[in-house]
Amino acid sequence: MAASTFGYAARTLRRSPAFAVTAVITIALGMGAAVAVFSVARAVLIRPLPYANPDRLVIACDDLVKRNVKDFPFSNADYLDLERQARTAFTDFAAVQTFRGVLPGAEGRAPEPVIGATVSSNFFGLMGHPVVAGRDFTERDATPPPIPAPDVTPGAARAARPAGPALPRIAILSYEFWQRRFAGDVSIFGRALPGTAADGELVPIGVAAPRFELLFPPGLGIDASPDFWICARIPYDVAFRNNVQWRVIGRMKDGVSLDRAQAEADAVSEQIRASNAINRTAGFHVRLDPMRAHLVAEVRPAILALLGAAIFLLLISCANVANLMLVRASERARELAVRTALGAGHWQLARQILAEALLLSATGGAAGLALAAMGIVALRAIAPASLPRLDTIAIDPAVFGFTLLSAIACAALFGLAPVWMASRPAVIDQLRAGRNTGLAGGGTLRRAAAVTQVALAFVLLIGSGLMLRSFLALQRVNPGFDPENVLTFQMQGGPGQRSTPEQRAAFQQDIQTRLAALPGVLSAAAAAPLPLAGGFAPVRWGLEPALADPSKYQAADLQIVSPGYFETMRAPLLAGRTFTPSDNRPDHLVVIIDQMLAAKAFPGESAVGKRLLTRIVTRQPVWVEVIGVVAHQRENSLQEPGREQIFATDGYTGNLANSWALRTAGAPSGYASSVRAAVAALGSNLAITDLQPMNALVAQAKSGTRFSLLLIGILAAMASILAGIGLYGVLATVVRQRTAEIGLRMAFGAAPRSVFALVIGQGMRITILGIVLGFAAALLLTRAMTSMLVGVQPADAVTYAAVAILFAAIAAVSSWAPAYRAAALDPTAALRED
Repeated sequence: MAASTFGYAARTLRRSPAFAVTAVITIALGMGAAVAVFSVARAVLIRPLPYANPDRLVIACDDLVKRNVKDFPFSNADYLDLERQARTAFTDFAAVQTFRGVLPGAEGRAPEPVIGATVSSNFFGLMGHPVVAGRDFTERDATPPPIPAPDVTPGAARAARPAGPALPRIAILSYEFWQRRFAGDVSIFGRALPGTAADGELVPIGVAAPRFELLFPPGLGIDASPDFWICARIPYDVAFRNNVQWRVIGRMKDGVSLDRAQAEADAVSEQIRASNAINRTAGFHVRLDPMRAHLVAEVRPAILALLGAAIFLLLISCANVANLMLVRASERARELAVRTALGAGHWQLARQILAEALLLSATGGAAGLALAAMGIVALRAIAPASLPRLDTIAIDPAVFGFTLLSAIACAALFGLAPVWMASRPAVIDQLRAGRNTGLAGGGTLRRAAAVTQVALAFVLLIGSGLMLRSFLALQRVNPGFDPENVLTFQMQGGPGQRSTPEQRAAFQQDIQTRLAALPGVLSAAAAAPLPLAGGFAPVRWGLEPALADPSKYQAADLQIVSPGYFETMRAPLLAGRTFTPSDNRPDHLVVIIDQMLAAKAFPGESAVGKRLLTRIVTRQPVWVEVIGVVAHQRENSLQEPGREQIFATDGYTGNLANSWALRTAGAPSGYASSVRAAVAALGSNLAITDLQPMNALVAQAKSGTRFSLLLIGILAAMASILAGIGLYGVLATVVRQRTAEIGLRMAFGAAPRSVFALVIGQGMRITILGIVLGFAAALLLTRAMTSMLVGVQPADAVTYAAVAILFAAIAAVSSWAPAYRAAALDPTAALRED
């Protein structure tokens, strides 16, 4: 199109400022929402992972099919079997795990909480991430330590690690940690440095490139940004096949499909099952997920639903502007007829209308892009922690491209209808017609646009209503404990792994005593982990039949707690008793189970005093006595009940429970400083992290549903307003179009009430048709929201009925003003109107 065409279009729009401003604002609202949500979808679902050839990376998930356990960590032997045997479709596999610790303070420096990772020697090479200073790991750095003699004593808990030659822990530092802790000093390479209690002395040999992240779903307990990476010394020992710890990443060879790679993983799984009875009875199976798909599996449905809602809002905006342009085209019918009579062709008229549409769309798109930039800031602030790669959400070239394509598509959507009208002008009729006759043109198209708006807005309101009911259902979920006035934190540091069980127990008891003695603290207890904090791992349990048939074993989540945990959390005790200090020792084989496990293991009878066969700290399952039954706790999510639970003391397991909970007399935040002081008095190798009220963990568990509800609710509200405005515009045009007819009706005795009902009826007919179409579309589309809903089905009758009533009310309000204007017409003036 020539520049003169756009110049004339701009001058024409300037002569109708109310129309132009209304259209631009409408487009900007729809475009801003669509662009903001698309930027989130691009960052989370589309943007390539920051690794070399990321589409070749897969996550190997250990599924125990017969126990309904998914994405279990790998043991040493299972990882090494996969790494050595799957060589046709894969270049390599790498293993990784992360942990937290504390670096002791030096030269007046406070203890520093740090995050460490243990990785196989090939990790950085497989991920394609360079080492920018020093050197990478080699096979020599990964020489495994001697394997200790197996402990076959029935019921024996884990003791101190066997003494032996201490091999150096070779480490690569993160670039950020190297700068922060050592100011970029290269002289530290090859020199032993103090490490954490978990890893001992470190010998750094290199520095990873900046901004390297581990991208795993949050529930797996993998920290994204370790401060240092230790080369794992992984021994091959089938006796440790039950001890799991590794997350495994594989790289497929170029040209190998995921199906072919999965077939090779299936073959390795079959070999592992054939050679190991435990894996065979558990149904061990290696499932391969593309790394990006694995990362976003939980959030994908919500992001796609939000993107669909934003596109619906954009379509509603287009329908609204189309209505405006149809009215404008009708009002300009005489002008177009005159131009046709003077020789203008159909393409010239269409080009002029399309130029106006493109100008409106471009201006609205630019304004929408500005709104999206502000919206992204708000989205980052309210987004749940489970949403990965939040820091990459930005207005980038791809988002600019989406905005440009959307603007062009919008211009086509709302510009083609008036173009079609302009291509069929009845020149003689328009030149002879009165002032309002032109408004008769395009009436069907305007009503169709209004019906479309109502239908799309109805779908959005249904989605919003379902999310609202889900959020209300979450508010009513009983987590199995009382989160009010509970302060939680993680304790980093303490006795090392080579300490004795007695030393660890004394240390834990000292902390518990000091914390419980703080003014205003009613009780204190530790757990590993806390409910709703993630990181739970299943253990197997069985009854007498499992001795003869290991396939009878089932899975339950293990939580390690200190005596006083259930009292501190106010978790209801349903039968028996809770742990006492006398239970907190390695040789006391007692557990507490939840009501779900009690009902499954001992249906119709008391579980107290019964025995379970379980493997918690020993290599072979042992009998433990059930001393109590407590209410089921929501561990990983408020949306799903989760798996059955077994509780054991930290003294029995030999592991320190480092997540603490304090029941306080007042608001938990008021006790933070005294807790920090009490921990600091215990030693310079201790640090506190994640200090927050228990209510914060509960709120975080609701954050995904709250985020979706907030966004869909805002989009639905905007859609409803736009649909109401569109319906108002159609009816107002109808009243203007039929002014003379209404005047004639009133002149022949029609009462204002009947005229009012006539206009209201026309609005309700449009609304009812839109609701019917929206109802059908919602039944189909809301199925995609199933994984997002809590306590409500996608076809919930109450929600549909409530939204239909709400939309009927919106339609009545939108219809009232045109109906009132029609009923108030003076018949004489109306007859003179034409």
